[in-house]
Amino acid sequence: MSTPTSQPLGVAVIGHSFMGKAHSNAWRNVGAFYPEAPPARQAVLVGRDPLRTKEAAARYGWAEAATSWESVLERDDVHVVDICTPGESHHDIAVAALAAGKHVLVEKPLSNTVAESESMTRAAAEAATRGVHSMVGFNYRRVPALALARQLVEQGRIGEVRQVRASYLQDWLTDPTAPMTWRLRRESAGSGALGDLASHVIDQVQHITASTVTGVNGRLHTFVAERDGDAGREAVTVDDAAWATCVLSSGAIASIEVSRVAAGRKNGLSLEVFGSEGSLSFDLERLNELGVHEEHGEHAGLRRVLVTEESHPYLQAWWPPGHVLGWDATFTMQAADFLGAIAADRAPSPSFAEGLAVQRVLAAVEQSARHLGTCVDVPAEDPLEGGRA
Repeated sequence: MSTPTSQPLGVAVIGHSFMGKAHSNAWRNVGAFYPEAPPARQAVLVGRDPLRTKEAAARYGWAEAATSWESVLERDDVHVVDICTPGESHHDIAVAALAAGKHVLVEKPLSNTVAESESMTRAAAEAATRGVHSMVGFNYRRVPALALARQLVEQGRIGEVRQVRASYLQDWLTDPTAPMTWRLRRESAGSGALGDLASHVIDQVQHITASTVTGVNGRLHTFVAERDGDAGREAVTVDDAAWATCVLSSGAIASIEVSRVAAGRKNGLSLEVFGSEGSLSFDLERLNELGVHEEHGEHAGLRRVLVTEESHPYLQAWWPPGHVLGWDATFTMQAADFLGAIAADRAPSPSFAEGLAVQRVLAAVEQSARHLGTCVDVPAEDPLEGGRA
């Protein structure tokens, strides 16, 4: 077990672009908002380009910069490895870090394939026997409004869940002249909007309803087949948009739509949960609000709940009521939860096993799409890591 008893936990973040910046912000601020969490030290930021990594490390508050993640795993002052690289490298870094006794946080999706995710989950289960913990970064579980939605479903406030409508729509690829990026190559990204956006949606659907996807009908589509890369025109080998109808283990049905070519939607994760006694609605572009509809009782009807009260999930550490949070705060809360799990020697959530469950749904959607939407069963979750939290 690599956790020190008195000194701060040394953190290494692998990758310094979009997600590396978001995670760096979290590690820089977690101690200020969660002083009860174990102290963490920003030990080293890792990237491929020496100059850019050094500049990013200085800007984001890291003590050092490095270009070799392998060498970082040999350091005694690094206890937590936070992986923010493209999906193609998640497996190798995570498995090596766990074997080296480092606690591991991996950005979603867990990996690019089911096989890699299974291998990572087995490695996490073995590491857990040595007191080494791991978690996958589905940061939207830490949005207070979504955490409240899960609580209300658990409490039976909307009765039996019957239907879920979920979408995640962005527009950054609407322009056909937008350049090629690693996110548009299957070898580096695994899939397109499916893995990038639907992974979040599927995790939310399963988490909030406390059920699993057992079968899917899916379709994928690429609207812009080629884009300009460094060496000229290049084929886009992933989807621009994806659709799925999902059967849940509870008997509910969920419809899912994700897109990176939805003009006018910047970061539109929307979720509606319909039950026998009411419904819930959420839009990430208004992330401090939860729509709550109840059919009966003194609070019958639809109302907007501003989720900023101290009694709401995660809000004890933040601002007075009405002082809203931003997207970046979810990563700070995620870091606090991970540190707290390490200190208490308890299994963090979402676990690698939960990440694997999402990966299996993504694979089933792809398989269904190859067969023009034929229903595909999702394999049951293996108890490799203690099951669902």
